[in-house]
Amino acid sequence: MDRLDAMATLIAVVDTGSFSAAARRLATPLPTISRRIAELESHLGAQLLTRSTRRLALTEIGLNYVTACRRVLEDIDEAERLASGEYSAPRGHLVIASPVGFGKLHLAPLIVDFLEAYPEVDVELRLVDVPVDLIELHIDASLRIGQLENSSHLQMRLGAIRHVVCASPGYLEKHGVPVHPSDLSRHSCITLTPLHAPTAWTFNTPSGDERFPISSRMSVGNAEVAVAAAVAGLGLTRVLYYQAHKEIAEGRLKVVLDAFEPPILPVQFIYVRNRLMPLKLRAFLDFVGPPLRARVAAMTPDAIAAGERGVVIAKAATHTLHK
Repeated sequence: MDRLDAMATLIAVVDTGSFSAAARRLATPLPTISRRIAELESHLGAQLLTRSTRRLALTEIGLNYVTACRRVLEDIDEAERLASGEYSAPRGHLVIASPVGFGKLHLAPLIVDFLEAYPEVDVELRLVDVPVDLIELHIDASLRIGQLENSSHLQMRLGAIRHVVCASPGYLEKHGVPVHPSDLSRHSCITLTPLHAPTAWTFNTPSGDERFPISSRMSVGNAEVAVAAAVAGLGLTRVLYYQAHKEIAEGRLKVVLDAFEPPILPVQFIYVRNRLMPLKLRAFLDFVGPPLRARVAAMTPDAIAAGERGVVIAKAATHTLHK
């Protein structure tokens, strides 16, 4: 019996909740999974798991043993990282996760610059719009937008972004500007799923968060499509500010109901807590952190409003010079 394989198999069974799920995660035949656990229990002379037709559960001995197994395997992983030189110089393979739109617009260009600066590091960028399990998927760092619930991971804050409701000037001129969330029921809306329900949007009111019914003419799972439909005049859409900041700054979309938006959402990198951080990850965070903070700060409503005021002032100054 390979005890390390047996330990890793036991952890996979516990984390996935079943032998069959562990077999899929480890790409190992189900009988092999069962045999490894049986051999491990026989070697220890103790029952680690209780089995029923509905669920698996750790015994008290099993709970203590799994905790010890995690420490052992983490120590081995750390030793291999040290031996490979991962802590002596930035080198190796990095896996970074990010929301699709933010990753394409803002993170990917910085990764290109990072790779030019660090030729011994390779980066795999995974664009996903749902939270990912860093440990299970072997992800070094994940960019998250929103509040983190009970996260044991380390965080590097990059700023904050909020939602906006916006529509084209032509649509607002034709159908009127909503001044209260209750007005939305009389407007055509473009809903972004699965982030928002196609039947109601939640806003902040003096009495707290309230849901207001909407009429969804179009439901789509991609922010770029929703923004393009809004620019085309189909109706109002609700997206994160960065997803429409260019169209807003250029005047192709106008923000409405600004005073009713919920609080801003934090933007951060999260990464696994290790006793030693690999230099490749430290170099990456140090490299992309400052420019990302600047990009996020530039995409706030106040920053864009200041930019618009600057354009107006510049135009006025030019007009004065040419009088």
